[in-house]
Amino acid sequence: MTLIELLVAMALGAFLLLGAMTVFTQGQAAFRVNESTARLQENARLALALLEDDLRMAGHFGLTTRPGDIANRAPASQPVPPGLGVRNDCGRNWAIDLDAPVAGTGNSFGWAGCSPYRQAQPGSDTLVVRRTSEVATPPVSLRRGTLYVRTARFGRGVIFDGGAPPANPPATQFRSYQLLSRGYYVSQRSSLDTPGNPVPSLRIKTLAGSSLGARIVDQEVVPGVEDLQVQFGVDTDRAGESGRGSVNRYVNPGDPLLDPDDPAFLPEARVLAVRVWVRVRAERPEQGFTDSEEYVYADQDRPAPNDAYRRTVVTRTIQLRNTRPSS
Repeated sequence: MTLIELLVAMALGAFLLLGAMTVFTQGQAAFRVNESTARLQENARLALALLEDDLRMAGHFGLTTRPGDIANRAPASQPVPPGLGVRNDCGRNWAIDLDAPVAGTGNSFGWAGCSPYRQAQPGSDTLVVRRTSEVATPPVSLRRGTLYVRTARFGRGVIFDGGAPPANPPATQFRSYQLLSRGYYVSQRSSLDTPGNPVPSLRIKTLAGSSLGARIVDQEVVPGVEDLQVQFGVDTDRAGESGRGSVNRYVNPGDPLLDPDDPAFLPEARVLAVRVWVRVRAERPEQGFTDSEEYVYADQDRPAPNDAYRRTVVTRTIQLRNTRPSS
């Protein structure tokens, strides 16, 4: 082999190696993009699935869907019923305000009495779901420090502490269900935080029981959720009108239409559906990528972040199974 032949072979080999390296690099970059996009979609679907399952059960109180038939329920304007105090409650009677199976605050944390994990995400809504467990709790399994709702198909129910149940009614008529009051919000931090890179998360305040009494606990639901927006589908028709039973308006949390303390409050209004938007952010910045998209959804018009994080926005409208207008 001559020197010229050797040089030609080395040049061809270097050219082929360069091509192989280019293909490998591009494939690796495409894999990272696909993996990041798939992770975003996975987190978004998970967040929506959890919210949907909970919302569909809002207003389920065991053997009744009529909160007006349940004693010891109370709004924030009333004193706390004896024996039903909740430690770290997110406002007076926040956990037992069954007249509002779904509620929320607009563009702020807004829950007095409990604190968010680290710091709440500014401009994000909150969502409250009040209901009971799907399966009844046998009398022998009632636990002190846990709140339950005892209801019957025909008759009045009551909220009580498992350590002091009401007088035993006929077992064929009444059932006891654990009270589940949950509040969703977005925090600026999560369990995936690394130095210099805080990761936001969807979190939940949950009514739980303990030996020291009922309390509110804070848990992480899905990391990477950067924003939660909510609108309520309201039926504003009066009882007896032809349109009664269908949504004719979507309003933001805190709308005067749903606030009993506001002069514009409409007693006939019923929330029949909830529309949810979730914006999810990648956990890590991506080299060579810039998010220059403007995000417009719900009542939000967010300017482009112009950072290196990928994002996606998903939405879903959820019909409430157990909330029905009075006829």
